[in-house]
Amino acid sequence: MNFLRGLQAKFVVVISVAMLTMLAVVALMWQSQNRNQDEVLRLSQEATHTLVFDRLRQRGEAQVAQTADLLVNPIYYFDLDTIGATTRSILYQDDVDYVLVYDAKGDIVHDGSGDIPSFGQRMRDPLAKRIVGAPGLLVQSTKKVMDVSTPIMLGDQRLGGVRIGYSLDKIRAEEAHVSKEMTGHLREVGNRHLALIALLLMLLLAMAVIVGFVLQRQLVRPIRLLSDAARQIEAGNFNTELPTTSRQDEIGNLIRAFDRMADSIVRHDRDMRRMAYTDSLTGLSNRLAFREALDHRLMQLRGVGRQLALLFADIDDFKRVNDTLGHDVGDDVLIQFANRIREAVERIGGQSGQLARFGGDEFVILLHGDGEQGDIRAHAAHLAETLVAELSRPIVVQDRQVFLGTSIGITLFPEDASGATMLMKNGDIAMYQAKVAGKNCYRFYSRAMDQAVSRRVRIEQDLRGAWERGELAVAYQPVYRLAGKRLVGAEALLRWQHPVHGQVAPSVFIDVAEQTGLIETIGPAVIRAACKDAARWREQCALDDDIFVSINVSPRQLRSGDFREQVIHALEESRLLPRLMHIELTETAVMSDEELARNILATLRGLGVKVWLDDFGTGFSGLSHLRRVPVDGVKIDRSFIADVLRDPDDLALTTAIIAMAHSLGMTVIAEGVEKEGQYELLVARGCDLAQGYWLGHPLSAQEFCELLKQR
Repeated sequence: MNFLRGLQAKFVVVISVAMLTMLAVVALMWQSQNRNQDEVLRLSQEATHTLVFDRLRQRGEAQVAQTADLLVNPIYYFDLDTIGATTRSILYQDDVDYVLVYDAKGDIVHDGSGDIPSFGQRMRDPLAKRIVGAPGLLVQSTKKVMDVSTPIMLGDQRLGGVRIGYSLDKIRAEEAHVSKEMTGHLREVGNRHLALIALLLMLLLAMAVIVGFVLQRQLVRPIRLLSDAARQIEAGNFNTELPTTSRQDEIGNLIRAFDRMADSIVRHDRDMRRMAYTDSLTGLSNRLAFREALDHRLMQLRGVGRQLALLFADIDDFKRVNDTLGHDVGDDVLIQFANRIREAVERIGGQSGQLARFGGDEFVILLHGDGEQGDIRAHAAHLAETLVAELSRPIVVQDRQVFLGTSIGITLFPEDASGATMLMKNGDIAMYQAKVAGKNCYRFYSRAMDQAVSRRVRIEQDLRGAWERGELAVAYQPVYRLAGKRLVGAEALLRWQHPVHGQVAPSVFIDVAEQTGLIETIGPAVIRAACKDAARWREQCALDDDIFVSINVSPRQLRSGDFREQVIHALEESRLLPRLMHIELTETAVMSDEELARNILATLRGLGVKVWLDDFGTGFSGLSHLRRVPVDGVKIDRSFIADVLRDPDDLALTTAIIAMAHSLGMTVIAEGVEKEGQYELLVARGCDLAQGYWLGHPLSAQEFCELLKQR
């Protein structure tokens, strides 16, 4: 009992109370530390989650906006090759699950695959309904993917849209890894500090308070500073000052790791911005950067009476370079073209000129008007003339000269439009008119061009599927041998009976089919139909006479890559004798790639197919080309025959062509014979064959068969 009342007991009691108090304090401190660690871990996880997902969302928004801009022209002109190339370049990214380009109805146009198995299918996934009707950029997420979509607009017209799906698995894995590392660091730090507190508790009670203070200062405060910094970075403030430390413990490692992560985010953001605003091939500004610069410049110019000009330059027939020489050579050509354009813009446009590549073979130049330059229209015309001349010079790649040209469309602010969208649309329209005018030239935008483009778009839309609907048909104009006036064959002519507009002239729709690529679908169908009709004539109408059929082939068909296979398949399918099939090519088609034409024509002639050079005398070929290119005959253009009775020059040229062709062992056919006098003159000059309205109008296959029976 005395012991309990003695100093020792009191001391023990005091010590016990102190120890219990310290234990309670330590327990409270440990509990507080655990709460702080949990809070830090939660905040860090939230910050990391937000940072990673915001980074993906910002990247997706930028990428889908850029892709939508790139696909305006391709989807407008239904250019599946360019759409496929653009979508495939995105699919190559590791975290992209899918890329879908769809039309205004939500039907899939392209999915980035080679054969597009989903083409024309309606998007029916849970996210599709909101996407199709969304007026602008839309971000949606599921458990596995973040879907970013935006419509593709041409002015106020909704052409369709593009959507990109980013996989969330990789992001969640990165997030889990960071969380695991952070949890491990915090747990290790907490355990070490707990051991330190326990040791100091046994040595000195007072030290426990000091240790608690040190722990608060050395552990919780740095992590809270990191948490604050994470919130600032999450808000996009990359200049946030991060805590610095020379500590070598886990907290120091955590601070340095966070600092490195922040630097990585800043670099990634900078790289993404550079990628989003710079063309990777040429180093020029891209469409997005140019559009922002144009919008900014237009805001500055409104109401101040200043002018500017937009020049849209498109390389003529650039696809031929990629098709024949490969994409590596095509890239080299693009770089050289970009350098030439840059030099011309710097030399003529000075500091006022801005150059960008819009993708593919299209470049855009922005010229600012000021007092020193005078009239912006004259200044733009001078630059366009210089570019046409500079870009017409041959480009040397792989010890080979490549001859190309450029078509340039020019639009002016504020004369033509006051907004960036309309200016860019007008420039594109003017550039197209330059191509229609013969390429390798420039044209200024005018209001009349809108109507021409609208008419062309309507023709293109109506022409799609016209063959399947039975609107397109093949007519046959009789071809006679002049000696004896005997019917020996027919030329296959494509005719379009429009359900609303009636008969559409071939000169109107053939050019549209050639430039839009529809000829690559229509052309093979015409070849098959003509071969079948010619085979039927031989069996049913001509009593086994050799009645040939001649078929016109466009330059684009010749360069399609499978033209030989098309001809062989048509012959095999129809069982037509190859010698009864004649292929007609213009001089332009042959000279655009003489080596390719020579190889293809040599193969066809080896099968027995005859090859004729159409519209001879209107191009630039001469005797040397006739000797190099394997052809069996030439067709004298109707422009010579029309005036042969009254123009001595046309008569002399016609006579010379007949004599020259005969000297090379070639057959000569005259087209456009519409008078008896023309016929008699051609007979006297020794021409072999002729066709024209005086001899016979184009007939249907059955009508031509009846004509054969009447011989």
